[in-house]
Amino acid sequence: MKNVTRIVSVFALAAVMSLSVATAADAGPHTSARFEGPKANTGTVSHSTEGGKSILRVSSDFKVPDTPAPTWRVIDSNGNVYTLDAFKIKGGEKREVQVPSYVSNIAKVQVYCAWAQVLLGETSFASLVN
Repeated sequence: MKNVTRIVSVFALAAVMSLSVATAADAGPHTSARFEGPKANTGTVSHSTEGGKSILRVSSDFKVPDTPAPTWRVIDSNGNVYTLDAFKIKGGEKREVQVPSYVSNIAKVQVYCAWAQVLLGETSFASLVN
């Protein structure tokens, strides 16, 4: 009986440690697959939570498309599309964006040309980002 109790304790400890590792992994930054599209086809995007704010940031190898109005867009798991900020700003590029709190999760990140109303490229994460 003592051995059975010990085995059960070991399994319980292993389960708690696995859950802790999974939770810690969810808290860290998530990185997407590579952008794919006619104009946005380099780099990735990462998601992190900083100071309670949800932040998306493109990688250093991401090239902002040379179009009139490349814009950040996210799509949630229900297919709702949220247009965020422009990539091009006065004096440079906006390579990161804060995701509004009303966006419940992120299934895809898109680069969208707001002027021509055309998709320039998109990527997704291995799992939903909350």
